Amino acid sequence: MGVESELLSIGELARASGLTVSALRFYDRCGVLTPTLVDPVNGYRWYTGAQVAPARLVAGLRRVGMPLAEITAALRLRHEPAQVGRLLDAHLRRLEDGLADARRELSRVRALIDPEECPMTTRIVLSRADLAAAVDAVRFAVGSDPELPVLTGVLLDVESDGVRLVATDRYRMALARTGGQVDGPPVRALLPAAAVDEFRALLGTAPQTQAHLTIAEDRVSVAVADAEASSTVLPYEFTDYRRLLHRPAGAPARQVPIDVTTLRAALRANTPSVTREHEGVPLPVTVLGVDEHNGLRLVDATELAEPDRTDLLVGVNGDFLLDALDAAGRPQLVLELDGPIAPLAVRRPGDEDTFSILMPIRL
Repeated sequence: MGVESELLSIGELARASGLTVSALRFYDRCGVLTPTLVDPVNGYRWYTGAQVAPARLVAGLRRVGMPLAEITAALRLRHEPAQVGRLLDAHLRRLEDGLADARRELSRVRALIDPEECPMTTRIVLSRADLAAAVDAVRFAVGSDPELPVLTGVLLDVESDGVRLVATDRYRMALARTGGQVDGPPVRALLPAAAVDEFRALLGTAPQTQAHLTIAEDRVSVAVADAEASSTVLPYEFTDYRRLLHRPAGAPARQVPIDVTTLRAALRANTPSVTREHEGVPLPVTVLGVDEHNGLRLVDATELAEPDRTDLLVGVNGDFLLDALDAAGRPQLVLELDGPIAPLAVRRPGDEDTFSILMPIRL
């Protein structure tokens, strides 16, 4: 009893941490927060005073709905504030996205209950140049497969302070966001590619600095000065793109700076490293590697044949990578590599809202 008298019972830890006794038992079974001592006779759990702070951390993360795997990671990394901070930021973004979705759905419900009360018209005033740049950043990723009509347009995802444009053809995804003055509820609209091109032509010819975007029921219109273009929207529910925006718990992706002119020239001058078959069609694959100075390099077929390779290699469609470089519109970019089978991202330095995601090709 001398040792136990210096320990906390499960009830005492529950009171000190804000967790219930049943929650502490659950976290013990999951291996998240295990007792220091379990009495072999009666099964009583005993904890040390040093476990109060970790238990309070678990309680706080539990109250904000963080998944168990990320609670475990936060507990393991609690002495590394930067790592835990990234986990918290990612979870907060998920909560914000969920709140935006809830607002959007409740607006739709209100419109169903009383269409006259809530006409579901949203107007956005935003920079003409910024909207044009956002279209340019995503247009290349629009799909053209007639069997997947949901991917043949650009999603306009209006939030409380701007609009995000998203396009994907399954093998790559491009996202861009521009801020604006939003009047109306959050709303989504899937705009056909032909309408996107028409809108872009209008944005490119007008000298005015502002564009007015209106989304009402099944139509979208863009007005610049006295010129206007409008289109009906595609009647499909766009893919849940947000799940690709949040990294799972663990080490951050490797950040590799790239000079666009140099990489573009190398991609055009070099032949693809290998060929893989995709849906019965030979697919040239460009293999990317990272040198000892954290510089990106193209890997040739002879290097791939070397046994016992341990360095990071990622296979991509070289043409798709060129498209992403061209759409980014910057001389310097950052390539995020997260493993040979994880999506890789092409980002603008300092710009978290505009980037492309490329699906890797298994080597």
